[in-house]
Amino acid sequence: MSVLASAGRSPARRLAFSAFRHAVLLAASVLTLGPFVLMVSISLKSPGEIFAPEFSLWPQTWYAWENYSLAFTKQPLLRFILNGFFITLCIFTAQALFALPCAYALAKLRWRGRNTVFVFVLLGLLVPPQVPAIPLYILLWQVGLLDTYAAIILPSTISVFGIFLMRQFFMTVPDSLIHAARLDGVGEFGIVWRIMLPTAMPALVAFGVLSFIWNWNEFFWPLLVVQSEHLATPPLGVVFFANAEAGTNYGPLMAAATAVTAPLVIAFLLAQRWFIEGVTMTAVK
Repeated sequence: MSVLASAGRSPARRLAFSAFRHAVLLAASVLTLGPFVLMVSISLKSPGEIFAPEFSLWPQTWYAWENYSLAFTKQPLLRFILNGFFITLCIFTAQALFALPCAYALAKLRWRGRNTVFVFVLLGLLVPPQVPAIPLYILLWQVGLLDTYAAIILPSTISVFGIFLMRQFFMTVPDSLIHAARLDGVGEFGIVWRIMLPTAMPALVAFGVLSFIWNWNEFFWPLLVVQSEHLATPPLGVVFFANAEAGTNYGPLMAAATAVTAPLVIAFLLAQRWFIEGVTMTAVK
C-alpha cells in the first residue's frame, strides 16, 4: 500500500522539482542578463530620459545614433577594439602552438617524468595570474618591452589550461590511429599537426572561445604595462572613455561598453555548436 502511495506521489514530486529547477535557472538568467539589458537600454536613451525618475526599459526617445557616434568620436574606440582583436589573435595562436605539442606529449608519448610534469600543469591551474605579475613586470622593464604590444601578449603565450584541455581530449583519440600514422612514416610533429589537430578541432574551438573571452576582458595586466592610449585594450579603453567623460554622460559610456561587449557575444554565437561539442567531448570521454 505504501509502495503504491509513494509511486503515486513520485510524478508530483518530479513535477515540483522540475518547476523549482526552472525557477532557479530563470532567476539566475535574469540576474546574469539584467545588467547587459540595462546597459543596452541606457545606450539608446537621451540624457534626460536616463536621469528621469520614471524608469522604462524601452527608450521613449531614440538616441542611439548620438550616443554611439559620441562613443566612437570622443575616444578612439575603434582602435581599442582592433587592438583587442590583434592581441587576442596573437595570444591564441601562440597558445595553440604551445598547447598542442605539449598536450600530445603528455597524452600519447611515454617518457620518464610524464606524470610529474602533468601534476605541475595541474598546479599551474591553481596559480592566480596576479602572483607572477611583479616578476614579469620587472623582466619586461629590464628588456625594454613595457608599453608595447609584446608586453601584453608575451605573458599569456603559454596557457596551462589549454595544455590540460587538449591533453584530456587527446586521451580519447585511439592509439591505433597514431600507430597507423607512424607506420606510414609520419613523424611525431607531423602526427600533431596532420592527425591530432584536425581530430581535436572541436576542443580547439572551445579553447579558442574561452581564450578570446579571457584575454579580451583582461584588465589587470594591460593596466600595469600600458601607458599609451593607442595601445589600450577594449576594457582599458572604456576606462579612458569614462575618465574623459568624467562619469556623467552615461549614454555614450554605455554605448562604448556595448560596442566592446558585442564581439564576445558574436564570437560565442558563431562558435556555439563547436564550443558545446568540444567541451562535452572533453568532459565526457
